[in-house]
Amino acid sequence: MMAEYGRIKAALEARPPRHSLPQYLYNDDAVFTFDQKAIFHRSWILIGFEVEFPTAGSYQSLKIGGAPILVIRGKDGVLRGFHNTCRHRGAELCPEGKGKSARLVCPYHQWTYDTAGKLIFAGRMGDDFNAADHGLAPVHVQTLEGTVYVCLAEDAPDFEPYAKAVAPMLAAHNLKDAKIAHEATLMEKANWKLVMENARECYHCAGRHPELAVTFPIYAKGNFETVSDHEANFDARMAELGLPSAPVEADWWQAARFPLNEGMVSMTMDGQPAVAKLMCPIGDGDIGSLRWALEPHSFCHSSGDFTFMFTCIPISTKETLVLGKWLVHKDAVEGVDYDLDNLVKLWDVTNMEDRDLCELNQRGVDSPAYRPGPYSEVAESLVLRFTDYYVTKALDYIDAVEGERQLAAMAAD
Repeated sequence: MMAEYGRIKAALEARPPRHSLPQYLYNDDAVFTFDQKAIFHRSWILIGFEVEFPTAGSYQSLKIGGAPILVIRGKDGVLRGFHNTCRHRGAELCPEGKGKSARLVCPYHQWTYDTAGKLIFAGRMGDDFNAADHGLAPVHVQTLEGTVYVCLAEDAPDFEPYAKAVAPMLAAHNLKDAKIAHEATLMEKANWKLVMENARECYHCAGRHPELAVTFPIYAKGNFETVSDHEANFDARMAELGLPSAPVEADWWQAARFPLNEGMVSMTMDGQPAVAKLMCPIGDGDIGSLRWALEPHSFCHSSGDFTFMFTCIPISTKETLVLGKWLVHKDAVEGVDYDLDNLVKLWDVTNMEDRDLCELNQRGVDSPAYRPGPYSEVAESLVLRFTDYYVTKALDYIDAVEGERQLAAMAAD
């Protein structure tokens, strides 16, 4: 293992500053496995929204970095996360997807757990068996203004700075009073890091996203800093409305409210609201877009009428699942307050165009002539930020593993 980690470390350190990654880090199966442990198992992952867990027993089963987990709402209303593996012989408790159950019953030998993860039935185990020692293994769960996050690490990154900075921005969008209007998945034949690099820039938007360019400020700088009169006027108007707009960020997250193109109110094909029943009625819904993004896997856009969530889920070295969710006000009625095709079309089209670009990029990276290329510091600053984050997090993990190995060797002596 350490020999492979040594090779990964050498590749990480060989990357020229402000450049894309060496080919090996995109294309090698061992690196893909490493990424699951070093990146996805040690990060806060946005899995969705509290409205997806409406009542006690509502659960969601999914994989993070290949590890099966489940999140379930307890009888006390609290969301809890667990590794989705029975404490008997490790069988998967719940199939991937959403469901509802008052108890979690292993389909193999019927060991049964309550919604707090406590083992409440294990047949024929003998008098010396202590059920209290065999509860489900927990994972960290955090909620923030209707959003839900999971982290598999024993010591999760500090969530509080993110919560403190982003909660005031999210609050106005009333995500706790929303519903999922649509979900879509798209399989992309590209490494997950290429998918995320593409998702972190709009350098390509003028040439490849004519639909998105109608509403989205494709020449915006970085994390949507104020650089024009249009943006300055927007910031002043948001201040009058009491909506925070200035960019906030740390190493694994960033958020900002920014204006859409002049005359545009929502991120739709024509720039007009797709939903009559607004999620945020402040300013009659003309509040630009709140973008918040988490490394290593997601971004969201919230306008006055709906929220769109994008997340990438690594499947294999050159396969990435992209999941999209559209949220509208819980009282919005399809066919009355919104037309579903109109609601989803812009992001649907954009995601398909991005799939083609990511696969195009992967095919080129496969070439023996590929070498890391320089990022545009003007147009690709968020890509550079993502790649720097990846390199730092990966090196930190390798150093931690090496430190643990050395301590174990010393203890053995």
